[in-house]
Amino acid sequence: MGQSKHEPLPPSDPRLPPGQRAQRGWPALHYGPVPRFKPLTWDLQVFGATASAEKHSWDFEAFSALPRSTVVGDLHCVTKFSVLGNEWTGVSAAAVLDLVPPAPGVTHVMVWAEYGYSANLRLADFADPRTLLATHRNGEALTAEHGFPVRLVVPRLYAWKGPKWVRAVEYMRADRRGFWEERGYHNLADPWGEQRYSYQEEPGDGPLR
Repeated sequence: MGQSKHEPLPPSDPRLPPGQRAQRGWPALHYGPVPRFKPLTWDLQVFGATASAEKHSWDFEAFSALPRSTVVGDLHCVTKFSVLGNEWTGVSAAAVLDLVPPAPGVTHVMVWAEYGYSANLRLADFADPRTLLATHRNGEALTAEHGFPVRLVVPRLYAWKGPKWVRAVEYMRADRRGFWEERGYHNLADPWGEQRYSYQEEPGDGPLR
């Protein structure tokens, strides 16, 4: 008999990184209040070390008109639950890099969200083909609690590296810690290596504190 799609997958599922358990449903976890979306003033900016040395931005209408991509990717929360087999739709991070190329020497990005929340990523993680500025999950628009209108999805990393309510991408020539990284989370966040906390960091995993 096949397993019901509503039942949690067994702990031995090969998609589960070490220490993770399959989660039924999709919990909404975040720091601070849910922001109110204002379509007339919303924009998404790319700034910092761009190839043109200029800032670029899209208003909500222009961002909504960008080409869409769909990827299937799991979501691994550092609190040890995983939501598997999600179908995400949105604008690929690779497309953003093509539209607004980084300058030579850029190694990292900082993704900024509402209320000043931030998450730092290596450029290679941001450029990964499955990294997405997501607007939909499983064919439905994201809810406000899950990041509407845009959240970053980085299936290869723990979910805190994918902020909800994204507003900007900063290109950087050197690494800086983001919001949770400054508060004790691992700078790299590889779930397969269980890189949860900063005390686990090896030399070179992150900038000096």
